Amino acid sequence: MSTTVDNPATSLTLNFYSHATLECRDIKATRRFFEEFLGFETVQMADVSFWARMGGNQVIVVVQGRKAAGGKMPFLNHNGLDVATEAEVDAAYEIVKREADKWGIRNISKPMVQHGTYCFYFWDQDDNAWEILSNPHGGYAWGFERGDQSGRGHNDPKFDRPTSTLRATASDPSSA
Repeated sequence: MSTTVDNPATSLTLNFYSHATLECRDIKATRRFFEEFLGFETVQMADVSFWARMGGNQVIVVVQGRKAAGGKMPFLNHNGLDVATEAEVDAAYEIVKREADKWGIRNISKPMVQHGTYCFYFWDQDDNAWEILSNPHGGYAWGFERGDQSGRGHNDPKFDRPTSTLRATASDPSSA
């Protein structure tokens, strides 16, 4: 298994991945969305920024600014929000669809197995991409517990997955 933490020969000596940054158009509306819809804890840090966190000490720094034309966040750069079960993914999907107009949500995909995990995606009023997925407690920590993979790795339908993703993968006809 190869990890940076165990390798003292790294170029940088760092302690913690503390934050990521998202841009928004209207700081008050976006903070309401984070608190009232997504369920994040937030703290206003300036007139044009707030910090948001959920379930840990890593934060999303949200800063009001101007998105460039065509500034929609690419699909692969999405933000992942974990739930414990596939039923919770389905329930979240129904809520996102029901409240889409209220929060300016669009481009909602249907729940399905993608990258070996049952999930769906949507874009918020600031063109930031979100994924709601079934994942065990601790998120993707299980990948580090298993170590380096080869071939298709966790994308392979025969990959030995955490329990929370097995039913959908096994029932997905495209994964056979």
